[in-house]
Amino acid sequence: MMNKTKKWMTLGSLAAVLALGACSSSNPTTSAESQTAGDRLNYTITGTEPGAGLMRLTAQAMEDYELSDWTLSESSSAAMTAALDKAYKKEEPIVITAWTPHWMFNTYDLKYLEDPKKTYGEPEEIHTIARLGLEADHPTAYEFLDRFNWTADDMGEVMIAIQDGKTPEQAAAEWVDGHEAEVKAWTEGLEPVQGDDFTLAFVAWDSEIASTNVVAHVLNEKLGYNAKMMQVEIGPMWIGVADGSVDAIVAAWLPITHEDYWEKYKDKLDDLGANMVDVKSGLAVPTYMEDVNSIEDLKS
Repeated sequence: MMNKTKKWMTLGSLAAVLALGACSSSNPTTSAESQTAGDRLNYTITGTEPGAGLMRLTAQAMEDYELSDWTLSESSSAAMTAALDKAYKKEEPIVITAWTPHWMFNTYDLKYLEDPKKTYGEPEEIHTIARLGLEADHPTAYEFLDRFNWTADDMGEVMIAIQDGKTPEQAAAEWVDGHEAEVKAWTEGLEPVQGDDFTLAFVAWDSEIASTNVVAHVLNEKLGYNAKMMQVEIGPMWIGVADGSVDAIVAAWLPITHEDYWEKYKDKLDDLGANMVDVKSGLAVPTYMEDVNSIEDLKS
């Protein structure tokens, strides 16, 4: 939980602060050279969905690094990247909550801020989590999900295709068609079913949109399922698998980002292991912010 001294903002209040900041920047007594990183950033970290593990970690980082004057703004993945795009085009300062793999690291020159206190931990894994009883109820889907794994480059192809204008379904289908050997390793020897219903849940992060659409496409087109995707917030995603209303997710960032959800529900879940390794999260800034290289630099 955040310290009571921490402040959270809606996008509306963030816009008001930015407007005030823009007005104050015309003060001749305050030059860009004399401003601190906090001054230039309006003491604001641009965040993503409330309740996300990355937001919890960032709130903890604000405590660990004594950023008591700073505010963590709640938004969404799409709103965060829109704010980044607007700032980047004008070479304005911005600090965001970030994770990789993500297409924004292919589109913009960004750098993670060093985290000497290791609040965000070491590189993580994305796990596939199934409801209890899935192996008995849907052995074909269970075996496929158990085999499912891919790389950041694989996921990046799907994310970039979506950014280039393809629908998530189109991007997933094209990726599956273009990676026959990989898909064959996931599905070889499995007995297709006859339209069995299957439910996948996901959070609207670009990375999880990509992975969930690929998995759903394979379930539907290669294994005969009627797989449906439910976009939900992070809490309901975990709750759905735990209470059995969702069959599986391929979006569990462990052991740090989703640690609180795992600890709360792990006795009601079946962890099928990592589908991607060496993923990362933290705070990031554009590389043109040459004087900000560590979270500790935000204090100066």
